[in-house]
Order: sequence, then C-alpha cells, then structure tokens
Amino acid sequence: MGKIIVIKCGGSMIESLTDEFYESIKNLQTLGYQPVIVHGGGPAINSMLDKMKIQSEFVNGLRKTTSEVMDVVEMVLSGSIANKLVRQLQAHGIPSIGINGADNGLLYAEAKDKDNLGFVGQITKINKDVINKLLSINMVPVISPIAIGIDGVDCYNINADTAAGEIAVALEAYKLLFVTDVPGVLKDGEMIKDATNKEILALIDDGTIYGGMIPKVMAAIQGLEGGMNEAVIVSGKTPLIEGADMLGTIIRKEVEVEEIYEQSV
Repeated sequence: MGKIIVIKCGGSMIESLTDEFYESIKNLQTLGYQPVIVHGGGPAINSMLDKMKIQSEFVNGLRKTTSEVMDVVEMVLSGSIANKLVRQLQAHGIPSIGINGADNGLLYAEAKDKDNLGFVGQITKINKDVINKLLSINMVPVISPIAIGIDGVDCYNINADTAAGEIAVALEAYKLLFVTDVPGVLKDGEMIKDATNKEILALIDDGTIYGGMIPKVMAAIQGLEGGMNEAVIVSGKTPLIEGADMLGTIIRKEVEVEEIYEQSV
C-alpha cells in the first residue's frame, strides 16, 4: 500500500470545504498517498442540541457528555456529517465510506473522567486492520470519532483532534493534516511555514497559539513523538498541495544533536 495521510477536518469547516480541497484529495491519491479522513462536528452538534432543547456544557474545553448528549453526538457525527463528506468525496470521483469508530471495534475507549465529563473517552485501543482493509480496496475511510467501551455497550465521545493523532500513529502514517479555516499557524498575521515541535510549544507559552489551535498542534506533536514524519496545519479553503509540496504550516520533530551524530556514523 501507499503512504497513509490522515486528514482531520474540523466540524466548522465541513460546509466550507472547497472543490479545490476535494481535488487535492484526488491529487494525493495520484501521488501514491492513501487518505484517511477523521472529522469533527461541534457546530452541528450544538445546533441539534439546541433544537432538541438538551442542555450542554463544557468542562476544561471538553463537552460534558451525558447519555442524552451522547445520543445526539452519535446521530450527528455518524449521520449528517459523515454522509455529507462521503457524498462530496464521491461526487468528486473519490470512492469513500463512512465508519463510526465503534463499528467493528475500530476504536476502544474508557471514560476520561466519568464524574465530571460523562461519556467523554480516551482511546485505549485501535483496530487498524479495519482501516487497512478499506484502504486495500481503494476506499477512503471517513471516520466519526466515537469509540466503544470495553464492555461493548457504552459509546464514548472522542476529541476529533486527539482521535486523528492517535489513528495516525497506529497506522504509522506518513503525514497528519489538520484542515482549518486559516492557512496555517499565524504569528503577527503572517503564516509560519515551518516549525519544530519545541518552537510550537514556545508559541503556546507566549500566547501566539491559543484557543482551538492548541489541541491541533498538541495532537500534531504527539503524532511526531509517536514516529510520524511530519504534521501540517492547512486551510480547507485552498488546495492542500501545490505540485508535490504540502501547503500550510509544516511541523517537524526537532532532531537532537545526538540523533544527528547517530545518523552520520
């Protein structure tokens, strides 16, 4: 199989993904890459909760997920959001299939903090064979970040950035892309083209990186620590690649002096 690229699409971006984005997916396939898409759906979940008059709150940036909220999360992520992405991919000639992380034991999880967060989970196991089988028949998996509990009954809501990072590590992906509504990591209004993991941490410390960008770059760093080649923060409003080059902010692991020495002997 070709090199795997895991692409995380934020829920706020689903409606505004351009034709250029989908054409970029085709171009990646032409270049020999195998895309795997993980998506969020926060705004659509908020809208549905409001319509159903279900109360929801956030604790330390994570949605407290009661059993009622979990039903809505699963309905929206595995229903309207996944279906919309699959339809758009197929309309652009890209065979794809939506899969819930709880399907066939793809993602297993346990409660992150049951008392305070309810059914918010942290992944404990990834069945990568499920994804590899889909890739082997040239299907693009579109994964909803929901996991099954070890009891096989309870489902858990997984942060989509975290899920994408952990799936990328499990698949030994070549790259991890976070598709956002900005061209990359910005500093003083200018996009940073390249950064190391240590430079990214410094930008968090000085407040340059804040808010919703933090979980994305932290998932990127965790992926690099897990062995990935590089992670990229890129816009969904423009092409993902130009020629064979990735656009956006490329984040790489800083190579220590000792590592350079070892590689040279």
